[in-house]
Amino acid sequence: MRDQAPGPASAALQAADAHSQLRQEDTPSSSSDVLYPVVSCSIFASSISSAAERVRAILQQEEVGDRKCPLLFIQLNELLSTPAGLEWKETARWIKFEEKVEDGGERWSMPHIPALPLHSLFELRTCLQKGTVLLDLDAHSVKEIIDKALCRQPNERALPPELKDRLAALLLLQPRHQATKSPLLALADLGLSPCRGKAKNCPQARAQLSETPLKEQLRNRFKKKLPPGAEVANIMVGEVDFLKKPFTVFVRLREVVALGSLTEVAFPSRFLFILLGPHAKVKAYHEIGRAMATLLTDELFQRVALQAKNQEDIIAGIDVFLDELTVLPPGKWDASARIPPPSCLPSPHKRISMHLREWKSHCNGSTAAAEDRPGLGHPHFSEELERTGRLFGGLVRDIRRKAPWYRSDFSDALHIQCLSAVLYIYLATVTNAITFGGMLGDATANMQGVLESFLGTAFAGSIFCLFSGQPLTILSSTGPVLVFERLLFSFSEDYSLDYLEFRLWIGLWVAFFGLVLVATEASHLVQYFTRFTEEGFCALISLIFIYDSLKKMLSLAEAFPINWHYRTDDVTLYSCSCNLSSPGHVSAGNDTDTPLPSPTALQQVRTLLLAGGGDRVQGCPPWPSDSGCPHPWPLSSCSLPASPQPPAAPAGLSRAQCLSRGGQLLGASCQYVPDIALLSFLLFGGTFLCCTALKHFKSSRYFPTGLRKLVSDFSIILAILIFCAIDVALGLETPKLLVPSELKPTNPTRGWIVLPFGANPWWVCLAAAVPAVLVTILIFMDQQITAVILNRKEYKLKKGAGFHLDLLCVSLLMIITSVTGLPWYVSATVISLAHMDSLRKESTTSAPGEQPEFLGIREQRLTGLAVFILTGVSVFMAPILKYIPMPVLYGVFLHMGVVALNSIQFTDRVRLLLMPAKHQPDLLYLRHVPLRRVHLFTFIQVLCLAVLWVLKSTVAAIIFPVMLLALVGIRKGLECIFSLHDLSWLDSIMPETGRKEAEGKLPRKHEKEESDTEESELMHRQGPEINISVN
Repeated sequence: MRDQAPGPASAALQAADAHSQLRQEDTPSSSSDVLYPVVSCSIFASSISSAAERVRAILQQEEVGDRKCPLLFIQLNELLSTPAGLEWKETARWIKFEEKVEDGGERWSMPHIPALPLHSLFELRTCLQKGTVLLDLDAHSVKEIIDKALCRQPNERALPPELKDRLAALLLLQPRHQATKSPLLALADLGLSPCRGKAKNCPQARAQLSETPLKEQLRNRFKKKLPPGAEVANIMVGEVDFLKKPFTVFVRLREVVALGSLTEVAFPSRFLFILLGPHAKVKAYHEIGRAMATLLTDELFQRVALQAKNQEDIIAGIDVFLDELTVLPPGKWDASARIPPPSCLPSPHKRISMHLREWKSHCNGSTAAAEDRPGLGHPHFSEELERTGRLFGGLVRDIRRKAPWYRSDFSDALHIQCLSAVLYIYLATVTNAITFGGMLGDATANMQGVLESFLGTAFAGSIFCLFSGQPLTILSSTGPVLVFERLLFSFSEDYSLDYLEFRLWIGLWVAFFGLVLVATEASHLVQYFTRFTEEGFCALISLIFIYDSLKKMLSLAEAFPINWHYRTDDVTLYSCSCNLSSPGHVSAGNDTDTPLPSPTALQQVRTLLLAGGGDRVQGCPPWPSDSGCPHPWPLSSCSLPASPQPPAAPAGLSRAQCLSRGGQLLGASCQYVPDIALLSFLLFGGTFLCCTALKHFKSSRYFPTGLRKLVSDFSIILAILIFCAIDVALGLETPKLLVPSELKPTNPTRGWIVLPFGANPWWVCLAAAVPAVLVTILIFMDQQITAVILNRKEYKLKKGAGFHLDLLCVSLLMIITSVTGLPWYVSATVISLAHMDSLRKESTTSAPGEQPEFLGIREQRLTGLAVFILTGVSVFMAPILKYIPMPVLYGVFLHMGVVALNSIQFTDRVRLLLMPAKHQPDLLYLRHVPLRRVHLFTFIQVLCLAVLWVLKSTVAAIIFPVMLLALVGIRKGLECIFSLHDLSWLDSIMPETGRKEAEGKLPRKHEKEESDTEESELMHRQGPEINISVN
């Protein structure tokens, strides 16, 4: 027995004991009489009932090591009459939700929330109040438990010896379990009777309980649903004709004990509840057993049952359960309907904490009530961003924090899920490198091209993954950096400056400013990046991904136009010829050389035919008036005077051969291409839809859980393989992924090392500091906003962040990439989010009907390192990569952009603008903030996003970094428009505002009641996708 803790908890427990003793003197004689004391404790007595005081006192006495309750598997065995006699049979089971054996006895029902008759709870309370409760019983077998339970009956309820023996023999019968079979075994047993075959597969009636687990228990697949350390509660109810009054026993074992073949899974038992009695109403015992099982699934009652010191504590736990009970009126719903489990459950820890806070509030008055108010401080970070007041103090702290995890950063990557992440992010990174490399080449006259993009991505990314503070970050060229590169090249061309040398000095200044920011712990400022700033930046980057993927697909439609004017009926009129040396000679296909009329003669023929003079040209059909082609049919059938023939041309020339010899293609079908654009759009859309469908396949009802999870983990790779196979099967020449195959600069006029002097005037190295300030702002905002998003608390990262260390790595890489003329790299928000999404960890065991629990991210360095090494090696993998169609990769880009965009609250609020109020979802912030204020906040965000997009796309892009920084100022200005209450729900409170509010300098306009519980609900409602911000 645990020692009682002194203080208010013990005093409350003693007061509750005295109150319960007074109540025991007048025990109600029937279950209906129970209603009075239960109701009187919660309404007509003091504001805090004695039962609640007792429960909160029990919770106060819990030791630190007892805060985590083991998961309970609960089995209901019911005594049924069979031709062979009485037999125990499993009729229901619980982990968190109820499953019943269907009437046919062949299958389990779907998991559902148990719906109990209220009367059964009152009957159960009476049974426990009048029955025997044995707490911390020392026993090691079912027989020993039953013997002690029969011997410890009070004198007034003692049974005669013959009834004890009969009852013990009945309780020691072997129950018949409803085993969970695999689909293959179910098919094998199809058509067989339940007891057909060997006796070992169907336990005989009247068989004695085995003290060791049976083979079917050890082979039961249902045990995979239970985590290690789970315990069992056994409930046995039934009717017997030899008892005149109910026999009730509730047992809690001191140590968990394996009770042989009593339950269908071979786990140790903690609780045992037995209720046997004379004949009663139909299913009365069954419903009381269900009520007991439902109580034990409640975590609050389970804690009370584990910590209870006497019978009154158990009764108090039932009373508190009844206080929180919700009753459904019988005429307003179908009692036979099964309520499906919710997609999320509120945290039991919040519920228990609420009881403890109410108890403290009752004891301490308004002081404790004030402490219960939710804080409005900035919730994102802890000690990672605290200022040390020393130069490089934050950097040193980052290194000390990350160093102990360095070895595990590699060992934690030994999982099949990491292979899927490597392949997925590798293809995304390669596509990104080609896309931005091509745009950089167009913007800089190939001073930086695809090869430089590949080499820079491989080098910078590998170094960052090895030494950064957050190795899950993926470095890449980003849209804002590309905008600055284009402006810088145009400026250099206009003023006759050497672009690479000018860029070198800008990069050196940026690295210097970055080191200054690291030394002065400027990363502390990211605390001012609230959801308003994060969502604006993330929405911008996501829209860039979506826009670029669609823009690339539209450019394919221009390169491979769809044949809108093709007519199948005019197929005989189409031809294409090769004119090699003069307009009067054609070599067409494999035909012999045919004299071609001169252009003047062709025009004469066309004029005659259009004028109705077809009969004046021998052998020619009428000329179609709507034909825009010079000769829509073979002119060999027309008898026209030919111009002088040039030398004969070789027959059978292909299009490429004709053009290579300086020839001309003439004819209506020369511009004909297969519908490559149409197929490309089909591949593009199909890849996007397939990625989305396979990603959600793990929540499907089909196939085993392991297979569904594997398909979901490899969803992107499977989608790419499927549509690559479709492309190969159709055989059309869709544009393919082409990577450089030679290690030489894209522009032959440049080398691999950029010299700092010689091409530009000496003052350029000083003037470069001005644009370097803008680049520093851009790099700092881009890097740190992405770092803030990736390191949010809801991702449950265990190894900590490294804001200062990440900024140091990016600054040092700026030096190397500037000297070698490679692109500048910074954290890529969308690809980094996709990387984290591919490394989500979920619980391998979950109760039937329960969604897998999100456990965090698989934090390691190996996946990112492998991605960037493969990117560098891709130069030598061109023969393999050329089979991947570009539309398929653009579909992956669209998927990444849409997933990132859907993961922010901003997108939900934009959808609210298009929804009538009655169709809007039950979102938490809509409960506390007026809808018009929500729309105003969303409109301001949309306006800021539009300004960012316009700045990025116009000549004003030079001030784009300043506008990113201005988002923080705009967010600060919103405090003049919105109250702190509204901002706390729609956004996060800025640091100094939270401090002033905590010090009492700002008045609280509203109290966020139930905020802890609702915040917990929001956290549990997060689906499998990455979520940028959670209130």
